[in-house]
Amino acid sequence: QLVESLSRKLAVLREAQRGLQEDISANGALGEEVAARLQALCTPGEFDKYRLFVGDLDKVVNLLLSLSGRLARVENALSALGPHASSEDKVALREKQRLLAAQLEDAKELREHVGRREEAVGAMVARYLPPEQLQDYRHFVKMKSALTAEQRELDEKIKLGQEQLRCLRESLGQAPTSC
Repeated sequence: QLVESLSRKLAVLREAQRGLQEDISANGALGEEVAARLQALCTPGEFDKYRLFVGDLDKVVNLLLSLSGRLARVENALSALGPHASSEDKVALREKQRLLAAQLEDAKELREHVGRREEAVGAMVARYLPPEQLQDYRHFVKMKSALTAEQRELDEKIKLGQEQLRCLRESLGQAPTSC
């Protein structure tokens, strides 16, 4: 019964993932429309700044999500260490935690820098696009980050659900995989 419940939960998550992929594709198409309009209207240098900004936005969001996920896993591993854990394990995990926390702070600074560039690029875009198309640009940029974060979260939930299902099946003797 629990296996069926987890399987249904995974099916719902996969369906949500398909819907999210459609949203990501639609937003990507909107971004390409905005890029095509801008390329026709602005200077090559301005268009390069736009393209670099959009690419950097994606990279910084993925970096932040990756580092925060890794840091959370290290912190969970630290809190799960029992009283009999070796001091070497504790020291290694604390060092990893310290390094990831520092990297996360650096990534947050990068995000702030990209945010400042977003303002500059937005001002440039506003000079070329009429209000309706400017709204398309703003929607594209806002949704690009939000959809990336949502995709990462959904991927993690699916991965966790698959692991839970695998462990449950193993405990019931239904599958030879390990947890």
